[in-house]
Amino acid sequence: MSEQSRKKPTEEQALAAVRTLIEWAGDDPDREGLLDTPRRVVKAYRELFAGYESDPREYLERTFEEVGGYDELVLLRDIRVVSFCEHHMLPFLGRAHVGYLPNDRVVGISKLARVVHGFARRLQIQEKLTAEIADAIHDILKPKGVGVVIVSEHSCMTMRGVNTPGSKLTTSHLLGQVRDDPRTRQEFFDLVRNGD
Repeated sequence: MSEQSRKKPTEEQALAAVRTLIEWAGDDPDREGLLDTPRRVVKAYRELFAGYESDPREYLERTFEEVGGYDELVLLRDIRVVSFCEHHMLPFLGRAHVGYLPNDRVVGISKLARVVHGFARRLQIQEKLTAEIADAIHDILKPKGVGVVIVSEHSCMTMRGVNTPGSKLTTSHLLGQVRDDPRTRQEFFDLVRNGD
């Protein structure tokens, strides 16, 4: 089924679904402490899944060509990642490190964070998120190379199932010279590790 043919449920249907989950868990949705919970959950989900409401790639479209000859790596580290595992709808939290080797233009650094946040606010797996961010930067900015590393802790592993608090998943997606040139690749990973 295509996204266009799929009808989005109404807010009332979403509220009813949360009430059903409360009942399924064994509690009374009409209990005083839970009366406003469905509305709070729906409001939170609207914010947490806001990535479906926009195209994060659009943040990269306004660029600057006056770079004064700058042609070295640009790296923004420690961008907070809040996303949700598509398998359990539980959060994964961590940090993204996004770098690119400009060709003849750069983008405002806040836009890199907005791209990360835009893609993160969807149901997905971390591997896909990492690739989506890198591919968007590569496709829109047309740099000589791109590197994205995400390190995060997944609630689906730390709160349930295998119960391994503190374990972290690291994913990377490298394109162009950041992938193919050993010196640029090493510089990228050194900056990710030792950027302080």
